[in-house]
Amino acid sequence: MSDALSFEDIELGDELAVVHPDVSMANVKKFCGAAKHSFERFIDHDAARAEGFPGAIVPGIMSQGLLASMIHRWAPGCTIKSIDTVFRGSLLVDSQITMTGAVTDTDESERRIELDLTILAEDGRTGVIGTATVEFPV
Repeated sequence: MSDALSFEDIELGDELAVVHPDVSMANVKKFCGAAKHSFERFIDHDAARAEGFPGAIVPGIMSQGLLASMIHRWAPGCTIKSIDTVFRGSLLVDSQITMTGAVTDTDESERRIELDLTILAEDGRTGVIGTATVEFPV
């Protein structure tokens, strides 16, 4: 018997569990190395400050990956058909960010849902907003 969330379990307005992902310098460096995305603004606080940032920033593609991870933790076995994000502000490495999501639409015939997604910076600023389309197996 599976504990995975099914399409039938979902209701409009359902909220995903709040997640505080690891955006420590060590984890960001691992991500940047794996993604071959090692720009100084992501992996060096002083270099980022020299570019006008308050410190090293979390790469946008890492933010999208963290959101996808949150969705899959909430609904293992689902398929993310799309994620669309808008970057509204920098998320700082070595800070505590908060990710949230909520179901904003359901399509029974396609077994799809739409999610609104948000990542808040430690100081409460909205860093990332977005949407995702998620499909559930039969």
